[in-house]
Amino acid sequence: MLTRPRSLQVIPLLVGIAVSLGGCGRQAEPVGAAPSPGRGAPAMEADLSNTLKAQADFYVFKTPADLPADLTWQDGLDLPVFADPEARKGGTFHMSLPDFPRTLRTVGPDASGGVRGYLRDYTEPSLVKTHPNRPDAVMPGLADRWAVSTSTRTVYYHLDPRARWSDGRPLTTDDLVFTFYFNRSPYLRDPWYNDFYTANFRQLIIFDTHTFAFVHPENKPDLAARFGDMVPYPRHAFQDFGADWLERFQWRALPRLGAYELLEKDIEKGRAITLNRVKNWWGENHRFLRGRFNPDRYRLEVIRDPDKVVEAFARGDLDLVSLGTPKFWFETLPDTHPEVAAGRIVRFKFYNRIPRPDWGIWINCAKPLLDTLDVRLGLHHAIDIDLVCTQYFRGDAERLQTRSDGYGWRTHPTLAPRPYDPEKARAHFAKAGFARQGDDGVLVDGSGRRLSFTLTTGRQEYRDMLPILKQQAMKAGLELRLEVLDSTTGFKKVQEKNHEISLLALNRAVELYPRYWERYHGSNAYTDAYSLDGKPVTTATGSVANPRPTQVKTQTNNMTMTFLPELDRLIEAYDRAESLSELKRLAEQIEAAIHADAAWIPGWKLPFYRGAYWRHIKWPKGFNVMQSRTPEEYFVHWIDPEEKKSLDEARRTGRSYPAELQVFDQFRER
Repeated sequence: MLTRPRSLQVIPLLVGIAVSLGGCGRQAEPVGAAPSPGRGAPAMEADLSNTLKAQADFYVFKTPADLPADLTWQDGLDLPVFADPEARKGGTFHMSLPDFPRTLRTVGPDASGGVRGYLRDYTEPSLVKTHPNRPDAVMPGLADRWAVSTSTRTVYYHLDPRARWSDGRPLTTDDLVFTFYFNRSPYLRDPWYNDFYTANFRQLIIFDTHTFAFVHPENKPDLAARFGDMVPYPRHAFQDFGADWLERFQWRALPRLGAYELLEKDIEKGRAITLNRVKNWWGENHRFLRGRFNPDRYRLEVIRDPDKVVEAFARGDLDLVSLGTPKFWFETLPDTHPEVAAGRIVRFKFYNRIPRPDWGIWINCAKPLLDTLDVRLGLHHAIDIDLVCTQYFRGDAERLQTRSDGYGWRTHPTLAPRPYDPEKARAHFAKAGFARQGDDGVLVDGSGRRLSFTLTTGRQEYRDMLPILKQQAMKAGLELRLEVLDSTTGFKKVQEKNHEISLLALNRAVELYPRYWERYHGSNAYTDAYSLDGKPVTTATGSVANPRPTQVKTQTNNMTMTFLPELDRLIEAYDRAESLSELKRLAEQIEAAIHADAAWIPGWKLPFYRGAYWRHIKWPKGFNVMQSRTPEEYFVHWIDPEEKKSLDEARRTGRSYPAELQVFDQFRER
């Protein structure tokens, strides 16, 4: 039984040959030699040294002379730029956070909060990355060149020698060695990273201070883009990493490679976080970083109520706001709003082209009754997502057809969501023993147990959607108890597998083909899903077809608690596949199995994102890149100080501008 990677949300992530680092006082060691901890070394360095010796088949140290002579190096410099190189620097950009993060860590428990994108995913350059307007091309980041050897399943990288941490220390292969040690460490307490950095890499080869290679177990069609989209961690900042690291690093501000740093003085617990531009940032003249990350400061203020976020924006307290929720677009900030009608606020709609977030109803199959297929099938026919699309979204949303829409090819040619049909729902519920309707309209079984489940969401902006689902479900004899939590608490509840059914979505990595392991492999549902010999675990009440392990695995994205050994085998074969045609063939079978198991009810997709900004915020021609998921993801906006001054005066005097609704449909799929 194999374990395989879960998909990263913008996909992040990195130990090594020791070189002399300025000011560190450590004696230089020969190129190609594994580092020794030295006398009086911190515990982390000693443990790292022991790890390198124990795992010498993985951590391999060579010399530049060992590099293959026939490599074809690529640098991506022929690709078009997508930011405006003339963008202005300066100013403070104001945004909101739905909740204050529980930690500043970007890995480990509670590290997936709303601030992670600003600390890592959006702001930290990766080794290489898919060009956001050319999904078939790879552009440089921290690596200034790379070479792929398909015959050996190896990708070679050379770090940009300009790259520096925000504390001035250079980025070297030391940091990559540490990052693999860090992400594979049992101290991490994040099983996804442990598995990803074990299952997807066979060797890390260090050639010198800037040159290294990844050897992979399979020859994927997108090796560099898929596994080179990672950000290292600074080895020198983790000298006290160990068993108690979660508490030590809970609120520690770390050196960064991106344009912004977070200083401890800029952490206002419970209120706000402010990022500051790094002075003399190394990436200022990088071809694909130039013209991005333009504001000097990024202030993120906690506003928990989505309605108050829009109100704060309309007052001028925020510079940009999302208006994806129909109420905000059509009612709170419509084209008749005084500031919109006066042209001081500009509304926009941008059509993107991305794998769609998997909005839907996630059913926890480990909970009583929900482990019964007929109950889950009944839920499919009792949950009226089509009415949500037409009534709540006012016709703007479309129904998701499969678990993986938006990859440029249909993952299953014929699958479609089950329709809302109260009669079919009742028929399935009756098969599960719920054939009699109580006085309150809710079905009951022979013991008097009511057909009632709690529907949880951490997305407060959708609280007005839930009564639609509740009302329609009652027509099928199903009671939905509605639970709306803040975003952090809501996501933690489903990650801990304490929900019954939940309305949520995970963002998809923008890549060539979907990933299934993290959401559906049984090893992400139960720690005892498989025995040591790889056989599925069963109990007296279980079988190989319907196993019943007992040790729930928390902090994973298998939030439906799906455990189907036959599905696991398909996922393992999918993760071993090396051609796109084979991946497509297996994806079709996987999607069919997911549909048949009925643990996820397909939700909706929007082919665009929309929002509003004050007119002193500027954007490049065409507004944004094709694969952007939010307007700020690629940080291509900037503040125009003269326009800001003029706007402030216009607000005082009542002067207006031509009203604008900007629609950018150059990437719309037709």
